[in-house]
Amino acid sequence: MSYDRGKASILLRCIAKVIDILIIAAAVKLIPQVGYYAGLVYILISDGLFSGSSIGKKIIRLRVVSLADNSDCSFKQSVLRNIPFFAAVLLYIIPLIGFIFIGIIAAVELLLIIGNKEGRRIGDEIAGTKVIEA
Repeated sequence: MSYDRGKASILLRCIAKVIDILIIAAAVKLIPQVGYYAGLVYILISDGLFSGSSIGKKIIRLRVVSLADNSDCSFKQSVLRNIPFFAAVLLYIIPLIGFIFIGIIAAVELLLIIGNKEGRRIGDEIAGTKVIEA
C-alpha cells in the first residue's frame, strides 16, 4: 500500500512514543524476569508491526514509511531506525549514566525532528524512512 502524506506533527510523535514507553514500562513491571528484554525487542521491531506502526503510532494514527517507495516500514527498517532508542534503553540499567544517556538521545532526536524539513530523526536517516499521519 502506498502513502503520500506530509510529515507527522511533533506532538503526535511524542505522544505515540510516550505510549510505547508506557507499554515497555508495563512489561518490565508485570513480567520482571523477561520484561526488560521484551521491551528491548519491542523497541527494535515496533515500527514494523501493524503496517508500519508501533502500538503507540497505531493509536495516534501515525505510520512509518520507506522514502524509496512510500511502502510500510519493514522489520529491517524498524530495527535500523530504532537503534538509537535501543542503545539508550540498553544502557538504562547502568545507574545514573543510563538515565543521562536516555535524556541525551531523546533531546538530540527531538532537535533533529524539529530541524529537519521532513521531520526525520537520525534513525530515519539510517533506515531511509519518515513518519506520516495515517
